[in-house]
Amino acid sequence: MGNIIPGIITNLHGNHCSTSGHPISLFLSSILARGFSAVKDKGRRLEFTLHSSRPNLIFKSHRSFPVIRASTGFSSSLDTGLSTELDAVSSHSEIVPDTVIFDDFEKFPPTAATVSSSLILGICSLPDTTFRGLASYDKHSAVDTALSDSECYGLEGSDVRMSCFFNKALVNIGGDLAKLVPGRVSTEVDARLAYDTHGIIRKVHDLLKMYNHIEVPPERLLFKIPSTWQGIDASRLLESEGIQTHMTFVYSFCQAAAAAQAGASVIQIFTGRIRDWARNHSGDPEVEAALKRGEDPGLALVTKAYNYIHKYGHKSKLMAAAIRNKQDIFSLLGVDYIITPLKILQSLKESVTPPDDKYSLVKRLSPQSAANYNFSEEELVKWDQYSFASAMGPAAEELLRSGMESYANQSKRVEDLFGKIWPPPNV
Repeated sequence: MGNIIPGIITNLHGNHCSTSGHPISLFLSSILARGFSAVKDKGRRLEFTLHSSRPNLIFKSHRSFPVIRASTGFSSSLDTGLSTELDAVSSHSEIVPDTVIFDDFEKFPPTAATVSSSLILGICSLPDTTFRGLASYDKHSAVDTALSDSECYGLEGSDVRMSCFFNKALVNIGGDLAKLVPGRVSTEVDARLAYDTHGIIRKVHDLLKMYNHIEVPPERLLFKIPSTWQGIDASRLLESEGIQTHMTFVYSFCQAAAAAQAGASVIQIFTGRIRDWARNHSGDPEVEAALKRGEDPGLALVTKAYNYIHKYGHKSKLMAAAIRNKQDIFSLLGVDYIITPLKILQSLKESVTPPDDKYSLVKRLSPQSAANYNFSEEELVKWDQYSFASAMGPAAEELLRSGMESYANQSKRVEDLFGKIWPPPNV
């Protein structure tokens, strides 16, 4: 969440930057143009917002990306004159293809991007690469330039120096991506700071200063933060400054509601992971309550979070991830964004909806349905650290911890790698 799209990235870094087993990952979607670039926390996949009503868009240069209103590779209704399931679902929600295939650039013109530790590891796994057509670094890659940074070079202590190089690499790559896409660039915040509100804020401020130095304005940026209480509190403070945040690893209603109260720009719920947990575990009150109602716990959480956000006027956009099948999509139609695996997209595209049935796939989630949803008094509290901790069940705690450990390990691997290859030959 690992592959390259030919025409977007070739020659991404210098020969000396190398690892093994971590293919490059570039996450590109049109969601960030309007709110966010959807990403998976563990995989390395390409993601694009999908629509299905306009002919192919052809790439001309990195400065000429249109805002995508239609899928250029999946639409079949233009060819057949019939509506597909893909057409129908795309009319209700933003569909975000989650793909690992190699593909022609013109097939999925990106409008936004995400930069992360896994992307840096991917860059360093492919020698002799650099962003094509960008003048900012000429023959030097974003990673090489970061490792040559004089400000980082002068810092005392290896750990501090490597952390500075890591930040510079994120921002250099993000700056290059900002030249490739018209929408926003999302930057991962170090998961090792997940329980440090002020540490998260300092990190975001540091990244913003670096972006400002290379003239990427704040409105082009979004920051991805784990949904601990400290992360949500940091989101509240950052959003009050006009800095846009994306809360990830949301597995419980208290996380979603607290993030909405904090004003987070995007809240991402991993639907299928909650279902997977429920199949192998028990003892989570929220999960058990959904099962007793005969509901899928992951789908139930997305529905509940959507209704809460819309019934009480919060600005957050909701994203459903870890989609396992078409029925998941049909059950969530109306949610803001749905990250969808390629096989499911292909199935939607190939399933023609007869004219008489084109309205059979109806919107399940809407502001109107949210207005009729009833919440308990306990769910309508003003969330604080104590009520938040009390409401977190074992499913959310375990899944949140697992996701953060994965992100933290990737960040540590980047710094370890930089420690091995620094200084680069040109320093």
